[in-house]
Amino acid sequence: MRNATTKEKCLGTVIVAQGLVLLAQFTGVGAPTPAHADVQLTNPSERQMEMIDELKGVNARLDKLLSLMESGEFQVKVSKSDDAAPKADDGK
Repeated sequence: MRNATTKEKCLGTVIVAQGLVLLAQFTGVGAPTPAHADVQLTNPSERQMEMIDELKGVNARLDKLLSLMESGEFQVKVSKSDDAAPKADDGK
């Protein structure tokens, strides 16, 4: 007899929970809201023009670097680091 009352209590709890879920769905309580992005969308053509301007600047810097390398008027200094990597073995 005790087993039957436990089952009835569990069944009653499930029914009450389902009723609360249905009530929440119909009243809109706890309903998710759509996400809002606070992003200002720019005009695609303006964005592409900005990218082109930036690329022109990068090309100018690369041209300057290339002209320095071609002229041979630069120096490279190599400093030893504290944690020098071990030399690779040629297998000879």
